[in-house]
Amino acid sequence: MSGTGDTSGMSEQPSEKPEGGGESAFTVIVAAVANLGIALAKAVAGVISGSSAMLSEAAHSVADTVTELMLLVSLKAGERPADEEHPLGYGGARYIWALLASVATFVGGGVFAVYDGIHTLTHGHEPGDPLISYLVLGVAFLLEGYSLRTGLKQARGEADRYGVRLKRYLRHTPDTAVKAVVMEDSAALAGLLLAAAGLLGGQLTGSGVWDGVASLCIGVLLVYVAWVLGHANSELLIGRPLPAGMRAVVRAELLADPHVVDVLELTTLLQGPKEALVAAKVDFRDVSSAADIERACDRMARRLRERFPAIRRVYLDPTPGPGQDSGVSPAAFSK
Repeated sequence: MSGTGDTSGMSEQPSEKPEGGGESAFTVIVAAVANLGIALAKAVAGVISGSSAMLSEAAHSVADTVTELMLLVSLKAGERPADEEHPLGYGGARYIWALLASVATFVGGGVFAVYDGIHTLTHGHEPGDPLISYLVLGVAFLLEGYSLRTGLKQARGEADRYGVRLKRYLRHTPDTAVKAVVMEDSAALAGLLLAAAGLLGGQLTGSGVWDGVASLCIGVLLVYVAWVLGHANSELLIGRPLPAGMRAVVRAELLADPHVVDVLELTTLLQGPKEALVAAKVDFRDVSSAADIERACDRMARRLRERFPAIRRVYLDPTPGPGQDSGVSPAAFSK
């Protein structure tokens, strides 16, 4: 996990290998199927009732469906193994598609809802019969609630695995697919309540202003969700390290080897939800032979992988400390 703020609470990873991307894919598929059906129902109800908020909610669900399809593509793209052309793997592809998904939420949902709300406020409209809209909102609330429950179930399981609170996990997790489902379904439930409030306000007052305001609020909510998800994915594309607590443990594991004097430089990089790289410049004892250093590098790499299964690549560079002459070939020992 990574991100701004203290993440030391995520420093301990379980010894067993975490679950793969299958659970995330199931969570995304459930959300996609639910949103597709909801989008069609909302669109029909919006046309019949003439409700701007319902049409905005239909656009919201369409955007969410497109988002989830892109997230599925991202999960598949990120699972491809490393090859000669991409020696560090395809983990970054997951975040490219997830970033595009957040753009779809912004454009397909947020911008349309804001535009429709402004159009309703400036041109006005006569509220129609809201009965069908209420029924659709009720069914949509149940479906979105089930989808959110599925996402939260996976998120809670991962949070428990890392021994942190759910809120901290969602804030810092590099598994942006689960984060996107939870945030979008939460926003969807809030949007449904806003649409219902707009319908009720128009029904009680006979004014379409309430409907337009509800549509605007839905648009602002979607823009915020899109911004949060886009920012999270852009950070991961640029490159985020392991959290401070995990970096401290990695450094301690390296220093624990009897042949190591100091860790001069430590670089870590998250390459996917369950994939990380560690590279370090290590000052070895002057009396250590080349064979001692080779065995030490292999030993430290194995210890790091056992402690943190997410660490897939370890690169250790024997480097003389300040004021020392190098007695070892400058070529890095990679394990």
